[in-house]
Amino acid sequence: MKLLQTLVIGFLAGLAGAYTFSRYHQSETSPVNQPEYKVAAYQDSGMFQVSTPATVARASVPGNETDFSEAAARTTPSVVYINSISQTGVSYSYWDLLFGGSGQSQQQTSSGSGVIFTQDGYIVTNNHVVEAAEKVQVLYNKKVYDAEVMGTDPSADLAVLKIKESNLPAITLGSSKDLAVGEWVVAVGNPFSLASTVTAGIVSAKGRKINIVEDKFPIESFIQTDAAINPGNSGGALVNRHGELVGINTAILSRTGSYTGYAFAIPVDIARKIVSDIIKFGVVQKAFFGGNVIDYDAQTATKYSLPLVTEFKGVVLSEIQRNNSPALDAGLKAGDIILRLNETEINSVSAFEEELSYHYPGDKITVAYTRDGKPGTTTLTLVNRKGETTVIKRKIYSDGNVGASLEAVDYGVKVFKIKEGLFRKLGIPENYTIIRINRERITDPQEVVDFFSKYRGPVVLYGINSQRQELPLQFYLQ
Repeated sequence: MKLLQTLVIGFLAGLAGAYTFSRYHQSETSPVNQPEYKVAAYQDSGMFQVSTPATVARASVPGNETDFSEAAARTTPSVVYINSISQTGVSYSYWDLLFGGSGQSQQQTSSGSGVIFTQDGYIVTNNHVVEAAEKVQVLYNKKVYDAEVMGTDPSADLAVLKIKESNLPAITLGSSKDLAVGEWVVAVGNPFSLASTVTAGIVSAKGRKINIVEDKFPIESFIQTDAAINPGNSGGALVNRHGELVGINTAILSRTGSYTGYAFAIPVDIARKIVSDIIKFGVVQKAFFGGNVIDYDAQTATKYSLPLVTEFKGVVLSEIQRNNSPALDAGLKAGDIILRLNETEINSVSAFEEELSYHYPGDKITVAYTRDGKPGTTTLTLVNRKGETTVIKRKIYSDGNVGASLEAVDYGVKVFKIKEGLFRKLGIPENYTIIRINRERITDPQEVVDFFSKYRGPVVLYGINSQRQELPLQFYLQ
């Protein structure tokens, strides 16, 4: 019996020793609870491609450099909550269908954030936050204000609002040019209706172009950060550790629509000029070069028979406009490698676009370039979109008979600020763009006013609503 007990105890002790050895060996060779992160990036198709898992580590910094309480205290009073209200269509109840009722319009509300730029009520947000809105409200200090959209710049995804209030806590403006990669930043916004939410991260990169701006002449030179930004943060503030505004939060790269570590902000130096232009002129003053550029890399070098160098510097002038082109007039040619605009080195398309965004029509700039391996310089005068060197002012036509304001836009004539009058009786929605009237193309507000003052009979309006949806309207003028 004693012999059997001895054998059993020995056998159990051996199993325990083997188990202990195997666990110890495993801890030496395999990481325990090692987190995995999947990196996502945009492709030309608009889909995401997931790479192999990679680990992410963040370097430690002194404790005093990660205290953002002062930055948060300075910034949160200057960030507001924005409601965008729009009509999405008409729904019909059973009684409407039975008795011929007109139905009820469906109201849709979306939200975002905004930044107080001036004490007298100018607020900056993203264009995509308000572009589909028929009514915009600003929630500040537990009050609701009706806001007027003073102007937008779809090419930079920015909009300027105005509320009737004074002595507002305008945010302190910093400089995005002075911002360094690796520097700590703080994002302030109102995601998920959570007022004054603050998150922190570092600047991951500058001058990012991610092809998200839907415009003919986009300006993309984003600040990339890993500060947590979620839906509702759009239009909020990105500030440095001193509480100075360095960017307007705009977009994230994500498969789910929520934070994954890739967030992007519009540099404040670009936003500063756009806001100033909208306040002063009602429209952004864009300066055009008269040609398009592409990044200088091995593929471009092969295509244009350019030198395959160790370090690619500059951008390649890929094409030149034939009419009203400052680049053509200055003697530049397709295939030239542009190295500098004035004293600013240009090594990417985003840097080229950003530098031009600081200028006005009529500005003279010096262009340094190389052609066939030989350096050259030339001077050109930038122009506006009409090929002229003068600034463009916003023209709004108001007519009492139709009871609305009219403005010529790229696609036709936009109708807004609809009051009591003909357009309201006809059911024309706010921010409706008229493209054709009875199959006739419309480009000028006066054409709209003349038509509705003289014509009698059936009318078919073809246009788009505030959400860029085709919306034909039919009625009879008596």
